[in-house]
Amino acid sequence: MSDDAPLAPHGPLPTGGTTRPITRWGTPVMHRPQQLVTVFDDALRALAADMVATMYAADGVGLAGCQIGEDVAIFVFDCPDESGRRTVGVVCNPVLTLPEGKERELDEDQEGCLSFPGAFHELARPDFATVSGPGLDGEPVTFAGDGLLARCLQHETDHTLGTVFGDRLATKARKKLDKLQAKVADDYAPTWPADAT
Repeated sequence: MSDDAPLAPHGPLPTGGTTRPITRWGTPVMHRPQQLVTVFDDALRALAADMVATMYAADGVGLAGCQIGEDVAIFVFDCPDESGRRTVGVVCNPVLTLPEGKERELDEDQEGCLSFPGAFHELARPDFATVSGPGLDGEPVTFAGDGLLARCLQHETDHTLGTVFGDRLATKARKKLDKLQAKVADDYAPTWPADAT
């Protein structure tokens, strides 16, 4: 394994998917808890492969099912931690665990969302996160990390619960985020990133 090969503790990401348009904030599926995965079959694997293809086409580090319009509690990711080491994975029905008490430290950094493309704002989140749930075959998986990986795991789990990161911003900050996105909205066609591949 080369030094730049990602950690894949539960196997590599599925391949061969089709790039799909990314669903935007404001679409109902983005703002409600997603349906739990109960069947682990070829259809689920195909969905995950489409999610991976779409995430890479959009230069993202994570993508949830609702972000391609699917009401399914699943996300995929390929994201570096604080040291720059990439981890890849797929989690269904994710359960997030965050540090508490003296172990809990906040990291305030820029955050963005492929479903609100081109706009970023600072958001404080715990600097370490653990996510567990079933993998693509129903087997238990767990991922944990710091830095951007911690932020990604929290951000994508939020999506499966119907929360977008703008919901976590104060009103003034949310208005600023909306203005930033409005300025670049024309750079992202409704079919983006499917139209770019």
